Amino acid sequence: MLNIIKAIFFGIVEGVTEWLPVSSTGHMILLNEFITLDVSKEFWNMFLVVIQFGAIMAVILLYWDTIWPIHKSKTGKTRYVLRRATLSLWGKTIVACIPAAVVGLALDDWLDAHFYNWKVVSIMLILVGIAFIVIENRNEKALNRPGTRQAQPIDSLNDLSYRTAFEIGIFQLIAAVFPGTSRSGATIIGGLLVGVSRKTAAEFTFILAIPVMFGASLLKIFKYFHGGNSLSSSEAIILMIGLLVAFLISIAIIRFLMNYIRKHDFKVFGWYRIVLGIVVILYFAIAG
Repeated sequence: MLNIIKAIFFGIVEGVTEWLPVSSTGHMILLNEFITLDVSKEFWNMFLVVIQFGAIMAVILLYWDTIWPIHKSKTGKTRYVLRRATLSLWGKTIVACIPAAVVGLALDDWLDAHFYNWKVVSIMLILVGIAFIVIENRNEKALNRPGTRQAQPIDSLNDLSYRTAFEIGIFQLIAAVFPGTSRSGATIIGGLLVGVSRKTAAEFTFILAIPVMFGASLLKIFKYFHGGNSLSSSEAIILMIGLLVAFLISIAIIRFLMNYIRKHDFKVFGWYRIVLGIVVILYFAIAG
C-alpha cells in the first residue's frame, strides 16, 4: 500500500514536470532521494522511463486531430483522405528525433551509469534556467528590430521547415545526454533561438515527445525483460498507477501551459530551475 501511495506521488511529479520546462527526469531522480520505491534497481530504472508513457497518451488525446493524418473527406468524392500537412509534420518530427535517437541507442546504459545523479541534475537545472532568462531577454529586445527571426516568429506547425525541425532536434540531443536539462526545456529553448513562437515551440515539443518517449519506453521494457527480469503483480500495479496518474495530471498541465504562454514568457521557469538547482546542491552538500 505504501508503494502505491509513492507511485501516485511519482505519477503527479511526472505529469507536472514532463511538460513544464523544469526536467521531469531530474525531479524524479531527486524525489527518489526522499521517497524511495521499495523495488529492485532494475525495476526502478525501467519505471523512471516507462512512466512517461502515461504523459505521452495525454498528448495523443489532446492533439489527436493534429497528429492523425486520416480525415473524412469534405468533397464527398472519397470517404477518407490523407492530410498532407499532417504527413509533413510527422516527417519533420522524424527529422528532429534523429540526433537524440542515435545517441540514445548508442549510449543509453553509459548515460544511466554516469550522468543520472544529483550533481549533473543540479548543474543542468541551473544552466538551462539561466539560458531561459537570457534568451527571453534577448527576444524581448529583438521584437523591436524588423527583419529578425524574433520579430516575425514562426507561429504555426505547418510553417516549420525541415531545417528548423532538425535544429530543434539538436537541442533535444542535449536533453538526451544530460538529465536535468529537460527535454521540453531544451526543445523550447531551441525553438526560441531559431525563431519559433512560444506557442509553436511548445506544441512541437509535445509532438516530438511521442516518438522519443514511446521509443525510450519500448527500449527500457525490452532491456528489462531481456535482462532476465520479471514483473510481479505488485510491480505491475505500481507501474499502472504511475502511468494513469501521469496521464491525468499531464492533461491538466498541458492545458495550463498553453494558456499560460499566451500572455507570459518562460522566465519564471528559468528562475525556478536556478533556485531548485541551488537548493539541491546545498541539501546534498550538508547531508553529505
